Amino acid sequence: MNQQVAIITGAARGIGNGIAQRLGADGCKVIIFDFDSKGGDKASEDLINQGIEAYFFDTDVTNEKSVLNSMNLVKEKFQQVDILVNNVGITGSPNNLWETSVQEMDRVYFANLRSVFLMCNVVTPIMLQKNYGRIINIASIAGKEGNPKMSPYSSTKAAVIGLTKSLGKELAETGIRVNCVTPAVVKTKLLEQVTEEVLDYMVEKIPMKRTVEISEVASIVSWLSSKECSASTGAVFDISGGRATY
Repeated sequence: MNQQVAIITGAARGIGNGIAQRLGADGCKVIIFDFDSKGGDKASEDLINQGIEAYFFDTDVTNEKSVLNSMNLVKEKFQQVDILVNNVGITGSPNNLWETSVQEMDRVYFANLRSVFLMCNVVTPIMLQKNYGRIINIASIAGKEGNPKMSPYSSTKAAVIGLTKSLGKELAETGIRVNCVTPAVVKTKLLEQVTEEVLDYMVEKIPMKRTVEISEVASIVSWLSSKECSASTGAVFDISGGRATY
């Protein structure tokens, strides 16, 4: 992956930041898309201090105009995108479905699904010009099994899995591979958004009885981003400590 151009959304912190560090260590030029300008600047500076070529683009990946503006800058500077990791996501407010507002559902949908669609919609034509690319979408075990009091999150992550399968089939005869990763509970600040009750429920479901480490997610994304991932597309890669293996 030396000198390949990799865009990671939501890489100012958390899983996305871990993936950015790993792909940077693998030799990629790392581009961070995030609307957290302060966090994005710091994340890119940290990568640069590690000897990684890194850039930050202040981008709201739920907004078409913002995505197009940033992608125009990327195309102007690099003329290519080899790797796209759609990592942005929010859990939403925990609640029963019938007690969840339409506005809350829309908020989670925009972050978790619309952003993935927008980024794939814009980046895929760029990859087709070279007939090469790797797209990795970060879904969730909740998208496979559904977590109580997390209907917006579970349903949008399930949709990310469906989008991955559809796009993977559409591009199967090209040099572009599209896959997704379904982590269980990952040790990040995102856990602060869920109640202790919900967290205990999720961890109890994991046979390993522990949360997943960011580095473990980054490791599997690294392989999916490489040329070695040549015969897998439209696939779902489990990293849930044994909770789901399908």
